[in-house]
Amino acid sequence: MTVTVSVLGSGSRGNSTFIKTDQVRLLIDAGLSRKETASRLESIGEDPNGIDAVLVTHEHSDHASGLKTIVKDMAVQAYMSQGTMDALRAEDFEMNGSRLHTIKAGESFFIGDVQVVPIGVPHDAREPLAFSVECAGVKVTQLTDIGHLPDEISGWLSGSQVLILESNHDLEMLRVGPYPWALKQRLIGRYGHLSNTAVGRFIREQYDGSAEYFVLAHLSSKNNHPELARQEAKRAMNDRGFSNGRVEMTRQDRPTEPIRL
Repeated sequence: MTVTVSVLGSGSRGNSTFIKTDQVRLLIDAGLSRKETASRLESIGEDPNGIDAVLVTHEHSDHASGLKTIVKDMAVQAYMSQGTMDALRAEDFEMNGSRLHTIKAGESFFIGDVQVVPIGVPHDAREPLAFSVECAGVKVTQLTDIGHLPDEISGWLSGSQVLILESNHDLEMLRVGPYPWALKQRLIGRYGHLSNTAVGRFIREQYDGSAEYFVLAHLSSKNNHPELARQEAKRAMNDRGFSNGRVEMTRQDRPTEPIRL
């Protein structure tokens, strides 16, 4: 049994993560166009048409803009909260063999050999979710678009071999950056996005150290730099004495190298 994980893209230009098991090929989010999704799957050696299911975190366009075309072009199972379904008006999408399913935070379900746990998160969307997926003892958790990380949410991350966590902005870069004040306030608010500093705090205070791959995601191109995010995470890891896990970075313009566990 091999579980393959590649973040096809992460950031304001589109989010999508590919996970493959022996039975299932799924996406977390469909924020890239159908064409771009296919291109990025091909670039990592995967079938561009080989998707069985899509897990949608929330309705924002950088996470869901490609869904309408995917459910039209491929027969997939799409899973999302009722709030996301309503915000997207997904029930009006043209379906050619695809099906929509509403799910609730904390209520796990199976897609083939994969157990999926939806996690309710604080973000400025209708009913946003994060997802933890597990297959044959391998647990992959992705948590982005979250304003803060309380203990009841961080607990869901425990035991993840692959942890994909938002590290959206550097607080000082955001402070002096070009964004209008209202947008800055939104980003740093309790329903916005996690900063590098918040990720460091999570590692120092809540992280269990179990991830073989700690993947930093959803980095802002204007208010962050990959090395700033990496250094903050690694400093916090060192403070806790965690030396086994690899800190990896996602990109907006290309997939990560596939992780195989």
